[in-house]
Amino acid sequence: MSQGTFTIATYNANSVRSRLELVVDWLRREQPDALCLQETKVQDVDFPVAAFAEIGYHVAFRGQKAYAGVAIASKEELTDVSYGLDDGEEPDEARLLRGVCRGVPIVNTYVPQGQALDSDKFQYKLRWLARLEKWFAHRYSPERPLVWVGDFNVAPEPIDVHDPKGLAQHVDFHPLAREALQKIKAWGFVDVFRLHCSEPGQYTFWDYRVPTAFEHNRGWRVDHIWATRPLAEKSTRCWIDVEARRAPRPSDHTVLAAEFAL
Repeated sequence: MSQGTFTIATYNANSVRSRLELVVDWLRREQPDALCLQETKVQDVDFPVAAFAEIGYHVAFRGQKAYAGVAIASKEELTDVSYGLDDGEEPDEARLLRGVCRGVPIVNTYVPQGQALDSDKFQYKLRWLARLEKWFAHRYSPERPLVWVGDFNVAPEPIDVHDPKGLAQHVDFHPLAREALQKIKAWGFVDVFRLHCSEPGQYTFWDYRVPTAFEHNRGWRVDHIWATRPLAEKSTRCWIDVEARRAPRPSDHTVLAAEFAL
């Protein structure tokens, strides 16, 4: 790996074109090595590449119209780029993007939300997480540096939601979803944010549909930066930038960022 500081961030933009000014301003101000985006909601032909190039960022992306979509903006052009789980099942390429930036392997995911417990979409979410567990085991080693980021659509622990009892049957906090995520973590990931912050009330998502959710901090921590131990041990800080949620016309998520000493 290159020597120095490596900074990576993740942000569910809920439409990269609608949030383009916010994203570009954040990149220009914070200058991370890489920003991983989810729910870009744009076909590849319409992705706003020029806006990123103007501020010195390369961008890799895979999307579809009005739904899902992932992208990685990076100062150095990514190498070893690929999309989707490539495991022989439904490709779903607009949910996973991987590449290497400054020697650091990055996996950016937008995990299916699941919609409702009695829906096929929740079962698909559980299958997708199980597939992802096998995908990591096939492609990577927990003994080597790797960072996994994105909107996981799961709050792992009671501390990660504003109302653990009331939300126990929600698709993003249901025991089955949490168990599926825990299995991936057990493969060899460390929750980088929790290495640096054990306080409650730390969230990355506040639902638009809940009146005054943001003002009253009725949130969820569903956006994550996880790393294998060799990289996690080099983490110097990890923080939630709530200002992105306060900006005009914000996403319902905000930015999570982490810094590593390489």
